[in-house]
Amino acid sequence: MWEPVITTPRLELHHISPQGIIDLLENKDDTAAVAGRSFTNPHHVLVENSGPLAWRVPQVKENPAVNKWFVRFIVLSSSHEIIGSTSFHGAPDANGMMEIGLGIEEQYRGQGYAKEALAGMWRWVSAFPEVKTLRYTVSPDNLSSIAVIKYFGFDYMGQQMDEIDGPENIYEMSTAEFMQKWGNDDER
Repeated sequence: MWEPVITTPRLELHHISPQGIIDLLENKDDTAAVAGRSFTNPHHVLVENSGPLAWRVPQVKENPAVNKWFVRFIVLSSSHEIIGSTSFHGAPDANGMMEIGLGIEEQYRGQGYAKEALAGMWRWVSAFPEVKTLRYTVSPDNLSSIAVIKYFGFDYMGQQMDEIDGPENIYEMSTAEFMQKWGNDDER
């Protein structure tokens, strides 16, 4: 039902079942997503603002197997509360590219949690041989997210026009390079 938990020094990244993400989007209800878990959702992550679910749920309904790449709650280990979410945009494409997105609740921003969650997700996905390239796209105005991706040393690849979000900068790094630079569990 759930993929294994990805752990980092301060976070646990908990996978959400297909029914969990469907209920979050369609019913604004996190009961299935948190049932039987050792954490709580006091900030109503993905309940009041569905984030990426509008794009992920149709994919999961068509092919539940793709859910393995999808939404995870970002859980603060010390308090066992959800402070955000992260998700790849889909299964690896024909070239082995994986794009990721994430959101951190406002009161937890600026504390390195985004970097930590991204590093955990990228380490996990880099272990799959079909994944060759990591991608991150961000609005050119989102300076904090750009600082995060530059911290990891991703290459700027240009811009694209997203039909919903407008212009986005594209950053990429090969999984081999990422693992060479960031493959250990020590956060720098």
